[in-house]
Amino acid sequence: MGKENKAGADVSVSGQSQRALVGGLTEGAPGGSKAAAGKLEAKMEAASCSAAAANGAVGSQRDRSLVPERLQRREQERQLEVERRKQKRQNQEVEEEKSDFFAAAFARERAAVEELLESGESMEQLDEAAARLQGLQKLVNDAVLFLAAYDLRQGQEALTRLQATLAERRQELQPKKRFAFKTRRKDAVSATTVDAAPGPAAAEGILAFPPPLKEEGGGIGSGFVFGFSNVESQVLEKRAEELHQRDVLLTELSKCTVRLYGNPNTLRLAKARGCTLLCGPVSTSVFLEDCSDCVLAVACQQLRVHTTRDTRIFLQVTSRAIVEDCSGIQFAPYTWSYPGIDKDFEGSGLDRSKNNWNDIDDFNWLARDTASPNWSILPEEERTVQWD
Repeated sequence: MGKENKAGADVSVSGQSQRALVGGLTEGAPGGSKAAAGKLEAKMEAASCSAAAANGAVGSQRDRSLVPERLQRREQERQLEVERRKQKRQNQEVEEEKSDFFAAAFARERAAVEELLESGESMEQLDEAAARLQGLQKLVNDAVLFLAAYDLRQGQEALTRLQATLAERRQELQPKKRFAFKTRRKDAVSATTVDAAPGPAAAEGILAFPPPLKEEGGGIGSGFVFGFSNVESQVLEKRAEELHQRDVLLTELSKCTVRLYGNPNTLRLAKARGCTLLCGPVSTSVFLEDCSDCVLAVACQQLRVHTTRDTRIFLQVTSRAIVEDCSGIQFAPYTWSYPGIDKDFEGSGLDRSKNNWNDIDDFNWLARDTASPNWSILPEEERTVQWD
């Protein structure tokens, strides 16, 4: 900058000297000399203008040197934005392709299961339907990472209906058993007090001879034929040979401890108050509805909790659990164990290495960047439970 100012000053001084020189020549020169002096003055002014233009060019060149840097930075930002948009579009296309594949595969397998259930006249056909239904459940489990919440809910509701239909068809094909009770008074009492809150003797009778639960058209008990109902302050158990691939319903229990050893097909707990439920690996789904102040230990492919509050769940689940219209639900890893549980896990088809116990979908909380207030992780210091 100093050089430029100096150059400008030199030009100015030079111009003044030249004008003074020309002026002196003009004053003391005759007419011919005046013309020559005029030409000299014109040349000097042209030289002065050229020098000024040169000084201006230096400044303009400096300004222009800054322009390409700004343009280059802007171009880089533009290219990054184009790349981000391109990547986002590609990811969206991949998700859409996955969703389309899921929809086609789900519809195909669902139709096959429905056909087996409608035309199945033997337990072998129903077993095939159950196997394909497990494959359908796995398809849903694998799709939870990219499937929209609405589509996930629709798929799970369809699975629930198919599982209920499978249970009904199994019940229809099972031969009607006739129980020949002995004359012992305990058995007689237990057979007549199924729907009432039984005493200790009645509870033992339920364990020995589980009565069929009442079927209410379309109600919660529809299709479930095995379990406990209307019991208070009792310890209730079922063994592996009784539970294997059965559909279990536990309803209207109060202050009970329930231990289910073995591998049931589905499990539903409804209208329970202050109960502890311990269950071996469930091949498909566990449903929890209208419960409060309970403790559960369950392993399953799918867990759905509805209208339940203040309940702790020790969970092993291969898909993402779902809560809806709930509050005060706490989750921790599944820790219950008993002799033979490894064999039951093998029979259930569950992958023990895959546990999404803390990956929960709350259908009443859609904000992804904020944790749902309806469920939480049970602190580690509170996970120590004496199961026996």
